[in-house]
Amino acid sequence: MIQRLTDGGEAVSEVFLLSESQMERIEPFFPLPHGVPRVDDRRVLSGIVYVIRNGLQWKDAPQAYGPHKTLYNRYTIVLFAGAASVFLTGSLSP
Repeated sequence: MIQRLTDGGEAVSEVFLLSESQMERIEPFFPLPHGVPRVDDRRVLSGIVYVIRNGLQWKDAPQAYGPHKTLYNRYTIVLFAGAASVFLTGSLSP
């Protein structure tokens, strides 16, 4: 799903974002927060999918998804939490 991201009411860019139903499927795999406010899970996970689907290096991910280091760190957390099978088997398809 392609959606237009906004920054204070002004359109920033059109990027791929996971749908609400896709987010609900993978939400059980999210790590619990440890006091530090988490960045937007939907945006970060959409960035991970974008990087993997397009065969990019983490540093080449569009800024709209957040810092590339955050994308990579969250990817490793999700990978070890077992949610990688959800990404790799294509079960995120609507």
